[in-house]
Formats: sequence, structure tokens, C-alpha cells
Amino acid sequence: MESTLHWLIVIVIIGTSLFSVYNSYKARRSTDTRQRGIYAARMNIYMGIMLIFIALFAMLAYNGSTIKVIIGTLFIVLGLFNLFAGLRNNSIYRSMKG
Repeated sequence: MESTLHWLIVIVIIGTSLFSVYNSYKARRSTDTRQRGIYAARMNIYMGIMLIFIALFAMLAYNGSTIKVIIGTLFIVLGLFNLFAGLRNNSIYRSMKG
């Protein structure tokens, strides 16, 4: 069961990192400000999800230590910040008239 969970987390990490790179590329290539903002917001959303799952993987994969818990907590906080900032920016850019 643990092995399946670890592989599922790894697949989510790989998928979200690929989506993050794709949206970063699209944001840098876009000439429209609204589209650029939407792609950047999506990149932040995927990056936040990726950081949260990296923290979960680190916390579940190895034996507990204080440093691991601190780093995992830091990754979760950074991931949540990216996720909420991306969601906020996504709603702002979507409400703009294009």
C-alpha cells in the first residue's frame, strides 16, 4: 500500500511539474497581457500543488526527524502560498475583458 501511495505521489509531482513548465513557456511566449497572466497564474497553481506533494512525499518516505518536519512544513507553506496566489491571480485575469 505504501509503495502504491509513493508512486502515485511521484506521478502527481511529475505531472504537475510538466504542466508548470508548459504554462511557464506559454506565459513567456504570449504577447497578450491577459493570456500571459492566466498562464503565469496556472503555473503558480501547478507549482503550489507540486510543492505540497513533494512535502508529503518527503514526510511519508523517510523516518521522522526534526529537520525533515521543518523542511516539509516550509514546502507546504510555500506550496499553499503559490496555490492561493495562483488561484487569486487566475480569477483576476479571467475577469479582465479581453
